[in-house]
Amino acid sequence: MWGIVGLGNPGRKYSRTRHNIGFLVISEITQKHGIQLEEKLHYRAAKGSINNTEVVLIEPLTFMNKSGIAVKEALRRFKFTHEKLIVIHDDIDMETGRVKIKTGGSSGGHRGVESIIESIGTKDFIRVKIGIGRDPEIPPEDYVLSKFRKDELPVIKEAIKTASNAVESILTNGINKAMNQYNRKPKP
Repeated sequence: MWGIVGLGNPGRKYSRTRHNIGFLVISEITQKHGIQLEEKLHYRAAKGSINNTEVVLIEPLTFMNKSGIAVKEALRRFKFTHEKLIVIHDDIDMETGRVKIKTGGSSGGHRGVESIIESIGTKDFIRVKIGIGRDPEIPPEDYVLSKFRKDELPVIKEAIKTASNAVESILTNGINKAMNQYNRKPKP
């Protein structure tokens, strides 16, 4: 079984913010595959199947900087390993809409990823990162909690679909083929 975690903050206040793009990708996957999330103690989750692969989709209900609590609990409950963990999250250092798959490495300053690394005791898991851009006029901690501008919405909608497809590619084709397919820079 694979664990697919979309990072975000709970509550309506944060529902369409840049930091919640992981939740938006999980929503895309649940709709596409007819999977219904149910609320547990520290997360919303559901088991399902994607291209004949058993998965559990997870949205932590802890705030971003405590995501590791929910992920550790889900790992234990659903009995998947960190080698079969995919974490979907925003990346402020990538241009808006770019999708990139990465395995292992540091958190890159992302508090949610940092919390997961600390909680599960390893950085060896797969990440699907979605670029949210950066605005030098706005402090990063405020920027990630801002909503996407109207002109960014078409790019973000496409990025959400691309990230969903990237997750499917990891499950179906393996990490190396998926990285080769999705880590190319988009054509201008």
